[in-house]
Amino acid sequence: MMTAPIIELEQISKKYDDQFAVDHLSLTIQKGEIFGLLGPNGAGKSTTILMMLGLSEPTSGLVRVCHMNSTTHPLDVKKRVGYLPDDLGFYEQMTGYENLLFTASLNSIPRRIAEERAADLLTKVGLTESANKKAGKYSRGMRQRLGLADVLMKDPEVIILDEPTLGIDPEGVRELLQLIKRLNKEDGITVLLSSHQLHQVQQICDRVGIFVKGKLLAEGDVQSLATQLFSENNYVINVKADPIENSLLEELKQLNGVHHIYAQNNSMEIHGSRDVTDQIAETVIENQASLLHLQKKDYGLDEIYHRYFEGGEEHATSH
Repeated sequence: MMTAPIIELEQISKKYDDQFAVDHLSLTIQKGEIFGLLGPNGAGKSTTILMMLGLSEPTSGLVRVCHMNSTTHPLDVKKRVGYLPDDLGFYEQMTGYENLLFTASLNSIPRRIAEERAADLLTKVGLTESANKKAGKYSRGMRQRLGLADVLMKDPEVIILDEPTLGIDPEGVRELLQLIKRLNKEDGITVLLSSHQLHQVQQICDRVGIFVKGKLLAEGDVQSLATQLFSENNYVINVKADPIENSLLEELKQLNGVHHIYAQNNSMEIHGSRDVTDQIAETVIENQASLLHLQKKDYGLDEIYHRYFEGGEEHATSH
């Protein structure tokens, strides 16, 4: 039996004046999953997160987190959810360790448990050596790792990370992502990660939702995203053959699943809805042509990124 999702958004909308920041968004996230909410800046990701946390009320729709209504029971939700915003503030004059103890006191965690947990988490996030250093002296990457320890102090079921890798160098990004993955695996924590960095999200997320202009365009793993976003022309096959006669082109066009063929000299780019590489090879050889090159190109991250993120405005609206 499938258990109820740990995060459930039913047709949620958020309107400011006449503009939809979030437009009838439905989404479910299962316990133990790492889900990437991926979209260009201004897509509505942070607004969605604030509604999940009960910090902002949806104009319409229903938000459930940890099986509780975030709008009517925001405090109960906050007890179970750790939230790492993109502009995390610490007490700069306090050490990393002291900041964690302060968070524990705000959450009514007994001192002895807090000390033990803080020491354990600092080890987990690789900050043991900097535990007694003032937070004001931490680098951006160290601050994010301390932030992760901070949200884990109250032993949450879900952690929500808003653009956690912003402003961190590549090595710091790699370490932070590995850390998130490890916490998810070892402790079974559900992670919702919001980002506009496609490649980073892909490295650790089980599923990704592409979010543009307040709407969820598609969700799934990368292969199923490609299928949804590029629907009928999901496969591109590059072929070189000699000679390419009209009769060969006509036969290839008849293959089931082929939609378009772009031919020039002895090269063809065949677009279709399924993998027809075997049939293409057979057809070329049956037509007495030499098959010089045959390669299937899957629509992957770069195409998705290019279409929806780089100047994603016009692509998103024309979708």
